[in-house]
Amino acid sequence: MGKAIEITDSNFEDIINSQQPVLVDFWAEWCGPCKMIGPVVEELAGDYEGKAVIGKVNVDENPNVSAKFGIRSIPTLLVFKGGEIVDKQIGAVPKGVLSQKLEAQIA
Repeated sequence: MGKAIEITDSNFEDIINSQQPVLVDFWAEWCGPCKMIGPVVEELAGDYEGKAVIGKVNVDENPNVSAKFGIRSIPTLLVFKGGEIVDKQIGAVPKGVLSQKLEAQIA
């Protein structure tokens, strides 16, 4: 079963430059909506194993990446393809919304 990758300031660039689409969940321990979407992100990691990379950035522990992308409200989910942001979602949403965003990027 796939599991969301822990993304940090140090490994971020390597991960978003994957050949596959990458969904990054910016979250924090103290954020209520983040706790709601966390299990959804983990499910997506299983659903898209081998087709997309699913990861999470703890904004408190990784301020550089969060600042680079101007993350002000969490959860913020960014979809990258070829290292570039191709889609964005702010706030907790149903799993289907995130699945559609990923499906649109899977060639």
